[in-house]
Amino acid sequence: MTGSAIKTGYGALKSVPFGKRIFAAAVSLKAPYFRTISPRFISLEPGRGEVAMPDRWGVHNHLGTVHAIACCNLAELVAGTTVDVSLPDSHRWIPKGMTVQYLKKARGELRGVATVDDLSGISADEAREVVVGVRITDPSGAIVVRADVTMWISPR
Repeated sequence: MTGSAIKTGYGALKSVPFGKRIFAAAVSLKAPYFRTISPRFISLEPGRGEVAMPDRWGVHNHLGTVHAIACCNLAELVAGTTVDVSLPDSHRWIPKGMTVQYLKKARGELRGVATVDDLSGISADEAREVVVGVRITDPSGAIVVRADVTMWISPR
């Protein structure tokens, strides 16, 4: 079985000039709502992913800060792509739920970092929930949002 489109695409593009931008555009074409946050992939590897989101008018709320749902969008994107590259090729995923804590007003470019436990040992016929922890930080490094994204993992 071949790898997922995310795993294959990122692997092919991460080291070429503008490759991560091309990858972000491809992800945003497949799932257009992600385009609203203009994601920029920093890194994506088994167990950890990092995606940045610029602070721009289109993601602001009435207070002039980054809207909470834009932060949720970032959390889901980084969690999903991270779990995708962390899974064996025999499995797939879908978001099942998200618990979010908004800790402070979000301003500036935000960075979402997702971490997931080692999934390489999952058996070929196993299905289960996996919780992906996401921390979103502002330019000072302060955590502005904490999210736990529950993914349903199942055989392809």
